[in-house]
Amino acid sequence: MAVRPPQQGGDDPDSLEFGIAALTPYLSEADLAFPATTDEIVRALNDPAIPYDANGNAVSLSEALAAVGPSRFDSERELLDALHPVFEEYRASGGGIFSQLRALLPF
Repeated sequence: MAVRPPQQGGDDPDSLEFGIAALTPYLSEADLAFPATTDEIVRALNDPAIPYDANGNAVSLSEALAAVGPSRFDSERELLDALHPVFEEYRASGGGIFSQLRALLPF
């Protein structure tokens, strides 16, 4: 997923990526071949913190993978499909009411 950040200056990125959209560049740059186990994936990607919402809240890849049922993935698509509901659950439950209010305010 991605969302446009508040406009503050000309050097800011066009969008903030989170969830599987934020994970995809790590997968593209890693020396990783599928099929792969969760341990191989975490090692190849150096266990990055993956933002799961537009507020910048993040979860380590190893923690997100621990919430996924399978420990072996035959393809990148299978990995992303398995992680998508995990990131959605983090996004839906993360931060509580104060984070939700802060996300609505323009500052």
